[in-house]
Amino acid sequence: MKKIIYVCPLSRFEETLALSGAKRVISLLSNDGPFEPPQGISADNHLHLQFNDITADRAGLTSPSKQHVLSLIEFARQWNWSTPLLIHCWAGISRSPAAAAIIALALEPSFNDQQLAKKMRGLSAEITPNIKMIEIADDFLNREGLFLSAFRAIGRGKDAFEGTVFRLELD
Repeated sequence: MKKIIYVCPLSRFEETLALSGAKRVISLLSNDGPFEPPQGISADNHLHLQFNDITADRAGLTSPSKQHVLSLIEFARQWNWSTPLLIHCWAGISRSPAAAAIIALALEPSFNDQQLAKKMRGLSAEITPNIKMIEIADDFLNREGLFLSAFRAIGRGKDAFEGTVFRLELD
């Protein structure tokens, strides 16, 4: 079964949920309270992780952690992939693309890190995946620096208020 991940900003969430037919959702938002599962998505099919979109520790903010990355991977591994997975963050530029890349490599470890990074850049010119999340996953997934260097190599995405909705197919 083909695994499909949709990535979008919060402003396009409802539209993308309807378009994709996703029944499993990951919400990556700051510490601003609970984000209830959308209508039609059970609580078991919704992972809400709260951390800020930062790449270094800052007072008063929550950095991405190993536990956040492990939760993403575990949640994805528990899915039967009968419908797509939808990942969103506030802008769809940093946290959600990083999560999609992490899940892709966790589920398909034979992927070439550079090809994945280039594929994602081709799907969205705006993405700048959160490098702290990528760094944590590189270590956890034993990529020996290849994952981190691949995403550093594609550089910062083009300036944008929010990212383009995109569909990443894993096959």
